[in-house]
Amino acid sequence: MRAIRVASAVLLGVTALTLTAPVAHAAPAGDTTSFGFSVAPSTVAPGGEVTLRVDGCRSRTTVSSAVFDTVTIPRGHSSARATVDWDARHGTVYEVSFQCGNESGQTDLTIAARPSHHPSHGAHAGIGGVAGLDLGEIGLGAVLVAGTLGVAWRWSRRRSEDGSHV
Repeated sequence: MRAIRVASAVLLGVTALTLTAPVAHAAPAGDTTSFGFSVAPSTVAPGGEVTLRVDGCRSRTTVSSAVFDTVTIPRGHSSARATVDWDARHGTVYEVSFQCGNESGQTDLTIAARPSHHPSHGAHAGIGGVAGLDLGEIGLGAVLVAGTLGVAWRWSRRRSEDGSHV
């Protein structure tokens, strides 16, 4: 019995770890480079700022995209910042290209979906207070409570076959 509980706990833990682990994105065939690169955050609102990172490039790196001006990361540096255009389309995925010497690599930058313009007016969870009380429901509830108490009292007063209290 203990083995079943332990196995269940282990399986639950492994499942939780699997579902919370970040997903690794494999580069498409032929799109591997000798240098590493990334855009952070990978999802940004129009007008937002992203950090462009490069690792292992021994020359200057040129980073370009249709959603921001071309950025140059000087030799010996590992990052630069870029501001996303204000007219970037919400929900669109743009390609970001990193050019290091004769090699290039691409990654995606997602523009955040358009925020909702519906202000919250709080939850609509009934009419509240005592205004909606139905006397029939109150009466039925009172009868059920009284019946339950009566049955409990009756059982507590029951006598066994020999005449003593149970």
